[in-house]
Amino acid sequence: MDTIIDDTGERLAARIRLERESRGWSLAEAADRAGVAKATISKIERQEISPTAVTLVRLASAFGLTLAGLLVRAESDAGGLQRAADQPIWRDPATGYVRQQVFTRPDHPVELVRVELPPGREVRMPASSYAQIRQVLWVISGELSLTEGAARRELRAGDALGFGPPSDVVFENVSTSPCIYLVALARS
Repeated sequence: MDTIIDDTGERLAARIRLERESRGWSLAEAADRAGVAKATISKIERQEISPTAVTLVRLASAFGLTLAGLLVRAESDAGGLQRAADQPIWRDPATGYVRQQVFTRPDHPVELVRVELPPGREVRMPASSYAQIRQVLWVISGELSLTEGAARRELRAGDALGFGPPSDVVFENVSTSPCIYLVALARS
C-alpha cells in the first residue's frame, strides 16, 4: 500500500476541470454547488494543492457522482477485470487515509473500496456523500469508531455495518494500529 500512483493528482485535477467545464459551470458555480472555496477548486485544477477526502466527496456529490465514481473517471476504465497492480490508490494529504479502488465499472451497480485509516486519525463525511448510494463496511483488521448521525458504534476485525439513511459520518481510529476496512457501495 505504500505505492501511490504517480500521476493520480494530475489525472484527478484534469478530471475535476473536465467535469466542471462539461456542465458549463464557472469556478464560482462549482464552488457554490460543492460548498468548497472557489480558490480551492482553482488550486486543485492547477495542481497547486492536493484535495482532501472531504473536498473530493463534496465535488463528486456536486457532479452527481460518488467519490469512487470521480476517482474511477480520473483513472482509465480498466474493464471487467481489475488487477491488483492496476487498482487506483489515493492518499488524503490531510489525514494519511489511503483509499484503494478495488472494483468499479460504470455498468455495474457495486463498487468495492479498501481503506486504511492511520492510528489517531479521523475522516468526516457529509450526509450528501451518501445521497446516491447504499453501503456496507466490513472491518478487516484493527478497530474503528464510527459515528453515523447520532449513533456511535465501535467496530473490530470481522464486524460489518450496513449504513442507514444519509447522515453525517465520522470514521475514527482511536487505536495505536492502522484500521483496514472494505466498503461495498451500491448505487441507489
